[in-house]
Amino acid sequence: MHSVVILVLDDVVPFDMAAPMQAFDWTRLPDGRRPYRVSLCAESPEVCTEGLALRIERGLEALETADTVIVPGRSEGSGPPSGRVLDALRRAARAGTRIASVCVGAFVLGEAGVLDGLRATTHWIAAAELARRYPLVEVLPDVLYVDNGQILTSAGAAAGLDMCLHMIRRDLGSAVAAHSARMCVMPLEREGGQAQFVVHEHPPVPRGSDLEPLLGWIEDNLAGELTLGAMAARSGMSERTFSRRFREQTGTTPLQWLLRARVRRAQYLLENGDDSVERIARQAGFGSPTAFRERFRRVVGTTPYSYRAAFRAKSPAPSRLP
Repeated sequence: MHSVVILVLDDVVPFDMAAPMQAFDWTRLPDGRRPYRVSLCAESPEVCTEGLALRIERGLEALETADTVIVPGRSEGSGPPSGRVLDALRRAARAGTRIASVCVGAFVLGEAGVLDGLRATTHWIAAAELARRYPLVEVLPDVLYVDNGQILTSAGAAAGLDMCLHMIRRDLGSAVAAHSARMCVMPLEREGGQAQFVVHEHPPVPRGSDLEPLLGWIEDNLAGELTLGAMAARSGMSERTFSRRFREQTGTTPLQWLLRARVRRAQYLLENGDDSVERIARQAGFGSPTAFRERFRRVVGTTPYSYRAAFRAKSPAPSRLP
């Protein structure tokens, strides 16, 4: 049997730990046999997290015989892993053990140095911090998981399931992985990446700047034909001066700011209305439905139709109480 060992540290996120436990434990071969043996290990027999105290039977020596090591995420504010934990992970990596992290568990791998020179991901809200803290790691913030062969990382906890199903398929083939996916009640593959889960706020308006009235006017007129010349004229500047001033005060170009605002408007309309994609493309100011779909997929990571299916606001069911 393939040994999967989940490394449980203090302040572990329970779902990050439980999701791979279930995904691998539910896996069955066509003849009904279990291909994986799943166990937990920790530095000490008791691990504490918010509201829970866990008794763990195996110590760090379990990593020495593991075929796959899973590192779940930890709560915000957790201290750095101990030297013993980091050394155990380094030894496992040198031995060729497959190592995977769930969500912000990537920070533990980064601290151990096993991500140096590799691509990695983590929850989108922590991606910038991972890149800042470990500059030798190429952080990809818009994907559900990254497979470097021996070392894998996943985005949020649900993306940890995507990664586990990917490993099961890599180990045992699509049919076995598809059965595991059905047991997890999720698709074997999800469309798009974690970009679709990022909250795309309205582009920042620099408060107190001389561009603030113009940016408000742009957002009020997104459906219109807003050219660089029209925006510059509205601001009372030449196009060259306007472009330079705009970049200085917003950190981006007028066109990129406009496109981002239009995508955010389209997201809102897809989430909260019944209009067709073609009508929403016009309402958001895109020249054609084709241009809208291409830009939306580039920014959000999925199609407008798939985004609406995933994020459309549902009306609450009518109450049956009198």
